[in-house]
Amino acid sequence: MILGYLLLLTVLASLAAKNTSFEARVLRRFAVVIPAHNEAQGIDDTIKSILRVEYPRDRVDVVVIADNCTDSTATRAAGAGADVLERHEPALRGKGHALRWGFDRLFAGEKAYDAFIVVDADSVVSANYLTVMNRYLERGSRVLQSSDLVDPENDAWNAQMTRIGFLLYNYVRPLGRNALGGTAGLRGNGMCFSAQVLRDHPWDAYSVTEDLEFGLHLFLRGVNVTFAPEATVLAVMPRNPENAEGQRARWEGGRFAIIRQYARPLLRGALHGRPIASLDAFLDLVTPALVNITGFVAAAGLMTLGLYWLGIPSMGTYSILWAGAAGAACLHLTAGLRIASAEGSLYRALFQLPRFALWKLRVYATMPGRWTKDVWIKTTRETR
Repeated sequence: MILGYLLLLTVLASLAAKNTSFEARVLRRFAVVIPAHNEAQGIDDTIKSILRVEYPRDRVDVVVIADNCTDSTATRAAGAGADVLERHEPALRGKGHALRWGFDRLFAGEKAYDAFIVVDADSVVSANYLTVMNRYLERGSRVLQSSDLVDPENDAWNAQMTRIGFLLYNYVRPLGRNALGGTAGLRGNGMCFSAQVLRDHPWDAYSVTEDLEFGLHLFLRGVNVTFAPEATVLAVMPRNPENAEGQRARWEGGRFAIIRQYARPLLRGALHGRPIASLDAFLDLVTPALVNITGFVAAAGLMTLGLYWLGIPSMGTYSILWAGAAGAACLHLTAGLRIASAEGSLYRALFQLPRFALWKLRVYATMPGRWTKDVWIKTTRETR
């Protein structure tokens, strides 16, 4: 069922048409919020990329929430042209707490904003970013998620594999989900909220995967997330696999907690009220990473094939079925890369798939001690 769901999204994504015109009657006022914990190393580049967007400068403010920082994040952010809000609450750490604190202060301030955008402190945005968001808001969208992808300049094998995963999960799947009429989901980096949505639904997600949590919170209250593929935010990933292990463990472990919390409400919604949209949200939540699916299918296929060779004829049929499942996974992968206009280096990076799968097994083995909901752990990145 899961592979059928992924193939359906792949087909829908291949049929999706991008917008080419972003003219709007109103130029909305944006606050681009950057939650940052000890991000002095790269915060300048993030702020500069936002200030370079093709949008009137007097209609956008960059606001850095320097959350429990012990380095020069606040000083460097101010020097780069951002407004800085410094937060010192060691008992309430994490991106979710920083966002709620920051939104509350911005609403209480003198400036009135039409929308808020959240960008991670290790990212750069496309030049058309605010123009795209402004147009989607004018068309009636209330919450938006841009293409959240990985900086292509990092050619390390682990970063390339993560980039492939982001293309499939943060681009192809939301593109297909848009066509189903439900929610495209929040991915954390490059989120946009109309001010009215945050007034009606104040930020209340504080888990490790606060983006996924808040997107489902909104969906269950009738607010969909619209995917805006034309706007892009590129995040920097670690070159050293050891630096990426903690980050990956937090992503995976945090997702399990959200599944426990939201799977039943989504299934109830699939039975009552919004069947297609709720089933889509449920399947998106519980679908494992493609490398996990592929690994399971390969192992099951080899096992049934071995049993067939050992003289159990009925296993031949199962071997064929597992081979079909493997073909479906490969089709989603290759067609997804084509839809995302991936360059040749990413196709070549697929030879690293077995190495990546073994690396993920190591991450799972060490997961219990690598993440906690109470601490904002900064991922170590190399100098850009």
